[in-house]
Amino acid sequence: MMDELLTRLGLPLGETNWVVQVFLVVFTALLLDFMQKLVFLRLAKRAEKTANLWDDALLISIVKPLSLLIWVVGLTFAADIMRDMSSQPIFAAVEPIRDIGVISALVWFLIRFIHQAENNLVVQQQVDRTTANAFAKLLRISVIITGMLVCLQTLGFSVSGVLAFGGIGGLAVGLAAKDLLANFFGGLMIHLDRPFAIGDWVRSPDKNIEGTVEEIGWRLTMIRTFDKRPLYVPNATFTTISVENPSRMSHRRIYETIGIRYDDVDKMPAIIVEVENMLRGHPEIDGSQTLMVNFNQFAASSIDFFIYTFTHTTDWVTFHRIKQDVLLKISDIISRHHAEIAFPTSTLHFANSPELEAIERGELNQGEHKHLKES
Repeated sequence: MMDELLTRLGLPLGETNWVVQVFLVVFTALLLDFMQKLVFLRLAKRAEKTANLWDDALLISIVKPLSLLIWVVGLTFAADIMRDMSSQPIFAAVEPIRDIGVISALVWFLIRFIHQAENNLVVQQQVDRTTANAFAKLLRISVIITGMLVCLQTLGFSVSGVLAFGGIGGLAVGLAAKDLLANFFGGLMIHLDRPFAIGDWVRSPDKNIEGTVEEIGWRLTMIRTFDKRPLYVPNATFTTISVENPSRMSHRRIYETIGIRYDDVDKMPAIIVEVENMLRGHPEIDGSQTLMVNFNQFAASSIDFFIYTFTHTTDWVTFHRIKQDVLLKISDIISRHHAEIAFPTSTLHFANSPELEAIERGELNQGEHKHLKES
């Protein structure tokens, strides 16, 4: 067939014929690869405008694996042509290489398609990232293991023997890697129970763990602490500790104690009433939650009242802005009642002697007092 094509093209036949054939095969592979990239990339751009999640995932995922398939088939075909001109034993590996290349291209395509579909589901359908990531990992592992078994079968190995060896060796591996398995099942429990998800702020009262979850793997969970350091926690740790998830709180609490001077004790009732009215009328305070403003205690340097209330927002930055506004308004209320916020003070009382009392009455001057003291 190739000789007939060369004859029609007017190309020479003979011992140099295989060189021309190899060149044509490589050129054809290059042309096909260029054309498929051009076609599929244009189709992918059009598919991005549709509401379907799967068409663009399919088109984006197929380009590179199809390119690999074209080159594997093309180069192995060229190697077949060279094998006809040579009896070298190295060409006996052409068939297995072609088979493994085709399987690898298919496995690569499936892995890329799963990854692209995962991203589309999370971004466009608002599917929980942790759940989507867990299912995607399981699918990718299944595809890779299946591809490896098919490759072994293609190379002439008995898959049943490999599976039997894996069953016997699995027990030994399990005993030797019990910590690894504990982390694996810990990760599985995280994906099933979902105490936290990627992006959540978590902390543990049992361990020095606090930060934002960035990645949940099958062995480790990566948490970014608030000073931007990565913290890698083995998943088995989460089966033995308590984990608090502040990201899922419904409200944030303002609980503050304010003290005023003892001289302003008569103004305390009016201040408490106005502060409570201010909180109940504040647009950022949730009046349906517990709201308390009460005289609390006689402190060492002040008389104290406390506020206990909740904000609508759970955002940390917004919460502090609201808290600042509330505290400044309380300060204004105290000032409007001609009272002052107390600060720690001390008063010293001295017992008066007869001489000091005489000085205060003007009956004895300082010089006479000094003379009496020296005598």
